Amino acid sequence: MSTTWIYEPFYELDFVSPTERRIAGQGGDIAPRPIRPRMDLHENTQANKVTAITELPGVTKDQVNLEVQNGRLTVSGEVKKPEDFDEGSVTVRERRYGRFQRVIQLPQGVKESDIKATMENGLLILTFPKTTPEMAPKRINIL
Repeated sequence: MSTTWIYEPFYELDFVSPTERRIAGQGGDIAPRPIRPRMDLHENTQANKVTAITELPGVTKDQVNLEVQNGRLTVSGEVKKPEDFDEGSVTVRERRYGRFQRVIQLPQGVKESDIKATMENGLLILTFPKTTPEMAPKRINIL
């Protein structure tokens, strides 16, 4: 039994066996993989700032959930199929629909109020401090 490589732009490679492909072709479903939006993290140590940019094409800010719990920032939401979507008319499917989630481990001491979020042109831009003043190293002078 050989494995077929399926190329999906902007997503990881998926391994689908010929049996699964036949089942999918006969109306069966392959278990959908969760959507994992692409994210870039940029650290600017001089400005003490981290910027996380997440691609969310076709998603509005009302469809995005941001939660902070136990030092983790969770970005989640759902990409829904258009109302007039006709499943039988699909020839090629590259877009994905369903729930998505990304989790970012925040630096120690970062509070919810330290996180800034904006969304424009399908990009969610999050900024937060790399270290908080309380957690920054402190120099001790020798007397």
